[in-house]
Amino acid sequence: MAAEKIDKLYETAIADLLLPGVSLLAGDKNGNILYSKSFGKASQRPGRQDEPFTAESTIAAIASMSKLMTAVAVLKASPAGIGQRGILTGFDDQKNLGVIQSLAADTPITLRMLLSCTSGIEYDFMNPDLEKWRASRNEIPWSGPTVEDKSAGLLTSIPGTRFAYSGGADWAGKAIETVFSTTLEDFMHQHIWKPLGIENHVAFWPEKRPNMKDRIATLSTLTELGEPPVKDEPDFDIRFGGRDCLGAGGIFSTAKAYYTFLSALFRRDERLLTASSYTELFRPQLDEKLEQSFNDYLAQSPAHTQFLGMAVPAEVRKTWSFAGMVCLDAVPGRVEKGTILWGGVPCCTWFMNFEGGVCGTAVCQVLPPMHPVIVGGLHAKFQGHVLEITRDS
Repeated sequence: MAAEKIDKLYETAIADLLLPGVSLLAGDKNGNILYSKSFGKASQRPGRQDEPFTAESTIAAIASMSKLMTAVAVLKASPAGIGQRGILTGFDDQKNLGVIQSLAADTPITLRMLLSCTSGIEYDFMNPDLEKWRASRNEIPWSGPTVEDKSAGLLTSIPGTRFAYSGGADWAGKAIETVFSTTLEDFMHQHIWKPLGIENHVAFWPEKRPNMKDRIATLSTLTELGEPPVKDEPDFDIRFGGRDCLGAGGIFSTAKAYYTFLSALFRRDERLLTASSYTELFRPQLDEKLEQSFNDYLAQSPAHTQFLGMAVPAEVRKTWSFAGMVCLDAVPGRVEKGTILWGGVPCCTWFMNFEGGVCGTAVCQVLPPMHPVIVGGLHAKFQGHVLEITRDS
């Protein structure tokens, strides 16, 4: 019965042109698949409109769902920390200059800060003053080929004092590359993807792989009002000119490959991490002050709420782990207390409901980013219906 509800939910979304295609997978703590189904097409581009969106074959940009893989890579590698200097405290519109406070050279930025979004780094598109500072230097926010180009600018707070959503995982990935003299892609291939048997279905650069390049889904977008019909979006570069392996948002994967990874974490598969590393991955990383900072950040603007809130009600207290956002309260009919979840720009999401004994992912390729009708109206209901499946069985 619950599975039929999921079917109807997404069949209607496809028929209403809210989604071009989507794959959904969910399973339990024993590795059993509870739900696996795909709907619609992988592309609306002329010449590709007959290609089905499938969990096994379609490779999709997962954007910030990459952060979870990078956190696992860091816990596997445990390299040394890195640092930056200089804090942007405001912007003088009349002078067209940033108000910059110096930062002591020995102020550390640790890997813990990078993975918990407390390093002082912040995505410039999430901070109006950073956007203005970028514009004053004739720079486009979060653009350029390297991690340094994208986020080697000013901090927005003293490290360790404030939550701010960032590409800290990009820098954590660079630390791995520096310490191990390899690319982040090669490190993940050896230590994560190959042990799980998913190495032919996940990559930072699938367009360069002969066995992947013809399987990549294209992005689509709703109207300017965020309404159907969805249409092809050929001009959106999800890497914004990036040439580095972006640990915070640069991975492409099939839904099945990502679910295989997610399920392995959920079951604490020893092929990936030790018991103590799993504890570190999942535990809340924010103290009381930083937890309040995180909740305030989510409520800072409608854009912050939409982009980061995962359609979880504002009254639900939240904190942050290396894995993602932790719900400190239950959301009735959706997730239990302690559930960890996160997502990525093209309205992709994943969840691990430990008390409910279920995990899952929903992978699609639709803009605007994290649209509430899709994340809240579809994927949140999917999470709740998966819980129903366990209760029906």
